[in-house]
Amino acid sequence: MEHSGVLFSIGPVEVSGVVLTSWVIIALLALFSFLATRRLKEVPGPLQCAAELAVGGLQKFFSGALGKEKTEKYFPVFATFFIFIIVSNYTGILPGAGMYSGFAVPTACLSVTAALSIIAFFTTHTIGIRELGLKHYLTSFIKPFLLMLPLNLIEQLVRPFSLALRLFGNLYGEESVTHQLYGIFPILLPLVMNVLSLLLCFIQAMVFTMLLSIYVEEATETSH
Repeated sequence: MEHSGVLFSIGPVEVSGVVLTSWVIIALLALFSFLATRRLKEVPGPLQCAAELAVGGLQKFFSGALGKEKTEKYFPVFATFFIFIIVSNYTGILPGAGMYSGFAVPTACLSVTAALSIIAFFTTHTIGIRELGLKHYLTSFIKPFLLMLPLNLIEQLVRPFSLALRLFGNLYGEESVTHQLYGIFPILLPLVMNVLSLLLCFIQAMVFTMLLSIYVEEATETSH
């Protein structure tokens, strides 16, 4: 379900609130990354310090599931997923943002979460093939015996649906409830919901990327 209609068109390309918000998030993250890393110093400034804290925390987080070697190798992929998702989630807390405005929450849109899940799906199998080789990776789906092949294939196909629907359902539901509460209790209760949203948005970003890291770890195991 799309949360907003077309805001404007660039030739034949129609730009919705979700697309516009996604572009803004990408641009701001790119700008922050450039400013934080263009002049690295031994005594970091505020931006460099924030970037180093974020990178260090995420590396520690992913190392728990993937180990140090794989985390260092594929960290940019996992960090990109986490940062884009959590920033997208937090846009719903900004004044004027939401499904009923032009500034929509990308992760409360099924099209966006489905795209993220499809990318995660191909990322998992690409890393698996890269680590184990095509032949060994494909034979892992028939272990411990051939009859496991249908079950393993179904499991792989279900995973992107699960990732997409979980993220979309939680963000869309939270946004819908908060909007309704604004109409019923316009002063205090929505503020409480926004505070709770800070935790919910963080948890959903963590769950998505943690599941992705687990899938990658399973795909790169020497034996399944």
